[in-house]
Amino acid sequence: MARILDYKATEPLRRFNRAKSFTIPFSPRRVRLASIRLRLPKRANRVQLIASVGVRGITGIAQILFKIFRDGTEIFNTKQGIESAGSEQNYIVTFQAIDFNVESGSHTYTVTAENTTAGTRADVVGPISFSGLAIKTTK
Repeated sequence: MARILDYKATEPLRRFNRAKSFTIPFSPRRVRLASIRLRLPKRANRVQLIASVGVRGITGIAQILFKIFRDGTEIFNTKQGIESAGSEQNYIVTFQAIDFNVESGSHTYTVTAENTTAGTRADVVGPISFSGLAIKTTK
């Protein structure tokens, strides 16, 4: 049996839109894509986090490092290669993270992106969505 403690979602960019695109900076700089705040009345067994980001390759093959932070502390990361002209250019990168045994209280989750490959460029073109579902399980 599971009980939902809180759910939040945000969609800073609703669709692919090159006019609203922005460049993903090189590491160690990063860009904040979205944030949500979950309020947990009791210790949660898990928080399920799902992010989707529309990315366009501009030059070279960029390696984009996506990170999720809870209250400023990194709890998850994944890397995705983004090709540019001459091959695939537009991607929707979707990933999921599970944060276990989260203390009660209010927690801010943030998803970021940074480019780890010099001499390449990738832009966020949308959409961007980020959601969190806090679940308490009972035995």
